[in-house]
Amino acid sequence: MHPSPSTRKGDHGFTNRSPTARKGVPGFTLAGRYAHSSNLVWPAHTPQRRWHTGHMTDTPTPEARTNEPAQASSLPSLAVTGASGNVGGTTARLLSERGLPLRLLANTPSRAPELPGAIAVKCSYEDTLTTRVALEGVDVLFMVSVPESEDRLDKHLAFVDAAAASGVRHIVYLSFMNAAPNSTFTLARTHFHTEERIKASGMTYTFLRDNFYADFFVELPDEEGRILGPAGDGRVGVVAREDAGRVAAGVLADPGRYENQILDVTGPEALTLDEIADVLSRVWGRPVTYVRETVEEAYESRRKWPAAQWEYDSWVSTYTSIARGEMDVVSSTVRDVTGRDPLTFEEVARAALTLVS
Repeated sequence: MHPSPSTRKGDHGFTNRSPTARKGVPGFTLAGRYAHSSNLVWPAHTPQRRWHTGHMTDTPTPEARTNEPAQASSLPSLAVTGASGNVGGTTARLLSERGLPLRLLANTPSRAPELPGAIAVKCSYEDTLTTRVALEGVDVLFMVSVPESEDRLDKHLAFVDAAAASGVRHIVYLSFMNAAPNSTFTLARTHFHTEERIKASGMTYTFLRDNFYADFFVELPDEEGRILGPAGDGRVGVVAREDAGRVAAGVLADPGRYENQILDVTGPEALTLDEIADVLSRVWGRPVTYVRETVEEAYESRRKWPAAQWEYDSWVSTYTSIARGEMDVVSSTVRDVTGRDPLTFEEVARAALTLVS
């Protein structure tokens, strides 16, 4: 199956595209995530409250999912975006289970999960008065990416500016592996420029550079059991969305420990697409094969899905980034932060099969 623009709730923003594919429907790749479990090894920690006291004239009251209007000074100082998505949802749930009060920033607060100690507040990725008020009093902020779009970077930069202006002290940003201005995977370039804006903002930071998600590759084969793309014999250190959420929660529970650090978040091994196909064949009990395409063939085979050129570029560069070795990264971050080994690709595939059956 080829990456495509199918849309549903995800983790890159308040409402975003999932990096996984659907059976029979083209799926889209990108840094994004999921799942749950509560066995994190964390030190007891409550983010420092540092309420922002500057008020603007005629500022609106934050809109929250409560019976009474919420004032910034009464809201938790630990804020999470993307809580209705996969990685963001796992992160929020684990933090709530730890007993940490949360401010869930959501474009539609009624869609945010109902968690003990959490308050959902209306907020969007814009530098508006409403956004600044929603961020007022936030000390530590978890920022996931907004849905993939042509103006995605503009939204990211606006949100970073709003966070800095509102007095946010520390931002944990869900970034992407080897983010750089010339990354082969075109969407990784947006992550690089977002990181640079955060560095220049004066806020302290932690960048979580997730590799591609194992869960995406589980759903990648098309109806004929084929994975098509120009990845060659390259390897990718796929990480489970569950582990990505665990790492984010661990960092947010003790942000001072990871201040001004960049963490590569990967699975326990780097696999070729042939090896991924072999694992899926074994788990599913039916043949799955990796079919090598040239770059030209990859663009042509995806033209049957109407899309903008930037989307075609991102779909194809998913594979070429693997071919060029940029995703061949394996780190110890999951164990270092959570105290447990990362899930293997086979474990993710078997868990997905259990959910389906």
